Amino acid sequence: MNIFVGNMSFKTTEAELREAFERYGEVSSARIIMDRESNRPRGFGFVEMPNDDEARAAIQGLEGALVGGRNLRVNEARPREEGDRGGRDRRSPRRSSY
Repeated sequence: MNIFVGNMSFKTTEAELREAFERYGEVSSARIIMDRESNRPRGFGFVEMPNDDEARAAIQGLEGALVGGRNLRVNEARPREEGDRGGRDRRSPRRSSY
């Protein structure tokens, strides 16, 4: 199961993220999403757990948990839609509100 983890401290490391979820079972991967331009954490990440029962237990156990001074938002990740790259649409310029 792929799990979305939001509202993370910008200081949280992938090792710390993995460790939090390993309390509930096997973790295949844990990654923090970085901003492409600044190479800084964006405050969210994803954890992959092969066992759905363990993943559900982790979601239930970590939703709202205080980690790094912030209450985590944890839920099953929604599947990406075809062609969805996230972020703003780079085909259209940002409009100024001047």
